[in-house]
Amino acid sequence: MQFYSLNHRSQKVNFKEAVIRGIAPDKGLYFPEKIEALKNDFFKNIDQFSRHEIAFQMIRQFAEEAIPETELRVIVEDTLNFDFPLVKIEKDVFSLELFHGPTMAFKDVGGRFMARCLSYFNRHSDEEVTVLVATSGDTGGAVASGFLGVKGVRVVILYPSGKVSEVQEKQLTTMGQNIRALEVDGTFDDCQAMVKNAFLDNTITDEVQLTSANSINVARWLPQMFYFAFAYKQLEKPRKNLVFSTPSGNFGNICAGIMAQQLGLPVSRFIASTNANRVVPNFMKDGNYEPMKSVATISNAMDVGDPSNFIRIREIYQNDFSKIKENLASFSFTDDQTREAMRKVFKESGYIMDPHGAVGYLGLKKYLATHQDAQGIFLETAHPVKFLEVVEPVIETSIDLPEQIRQVMGRSKKALNISSYEELKSYLLETQ
Repeated sequence: MQFYSLNHRSQKVNFKEAVIRGIAPDKGLYFPEKIEALKNDFFKNIDQFSRHEIAFQMIRQFAEEAIPETELRVIVEDTLNFDFPLVKIEKDVFSLELFHGPTMAFKDVGGRFMARCLSYFNRHSDEEVTVLVATSGDTGGAVASGFLGVKGVRVVILYPSGKVSEVQEKQLTTMGQNIRALEVDGTFDDCQAMVKNAFLDNTITDEVQLTSANSINVARWLPQMFYFAFAYKQLEKPRKNLVFSTPSGNFGNICAGIMAQQLGLPVSRFIASTNANRVVPNFMKDGNYEPMKSVATISNAMDVGDPSNFIRIREIYQNDFSKIKENLASFSFTDDQTREAMRKVFKESGYIMDPHGAVGYLGLKKYLATHQDAQGIFLETAHPVKFLEVVEPVIETSIDLPEQIRQVMGRSKKALNISSYEELKSYLLETQ
């Protein structure tokens, strides 16, 4: 499998090169040159396959020739060592819980998969690779956990000061070993811009081997296909028209779901549910894509004003706006609407949603109001405990700290404060 840059000015590369580079030399995201649907009966007979077999069959075409099948199976099995339960909330409404991994966020899947791929690629090399990543919340913790102690890999995480929860900050700033955190005076978009600039700065890349662990990296993005299939396997039967509502920030997660659909997963519609950062809901009105300055909300991991992965969604549909509208809807919700959804669902069912999952729930309910022949799944992307300061006042109930969280809360934060790209550049060059 070859991958090409979406800017179309760089040579095609294989999976290994795409993972190690992270982003193409022309600043474009990598995209697979072809997407082959799985055999017609694969998803029809999905109940016969284990979780590991489903994931292996979905990812194998993208990693072929770069990772032998036996090694790829090991990577998949080591990545997916926790559960992905589907919980019924109300009639035809289900929550897919993606927070049962080590950092209690959906990004554990991509972070663990990428770390194991990079470890395999680097197994015979003495050259250190620097994983440079920007986070709006959960990416940092997932990457830190996934790459902790990986030989020949240094991780540098940029996060916006004061714009991640206390739990999220603890998870990305207390690991130590090969993990470094940089606290940026700015927004997530500022962090992401610094990362992209570093990849294009020859004075850095001539001295430091950089790769990215954001969802711009194919090894972070593509494994997210897996749990859409896991959800379908668990869906209450008889299955009806399936709709996924994904709380969307950088749009890697929903793009992975659409990729799973391209492989043959029977999905009738995707809902991109956003907070006040409504670039894509605006786009879906007239096809005009206009980035905006991100605004802070209680669903902070979605506070993105220029979602990197939306260009991949447009590529899947050959930039045909009519095709995008046929398969994708997008709705925006306020913090007050999000709180009310959390309060209502807890009162009626006892189920606790985090603010991101609540946005996904709202998008799903809005769609189902006019499509009553569908079954809907919203993605609960992080454990509510990661947003105690938001969740507990809304539901007026205390949440017990899971073991994964108790382990980090007592540790001391270690982070370097920076406010400019030049400071990042100096850090990368001086600490290699």
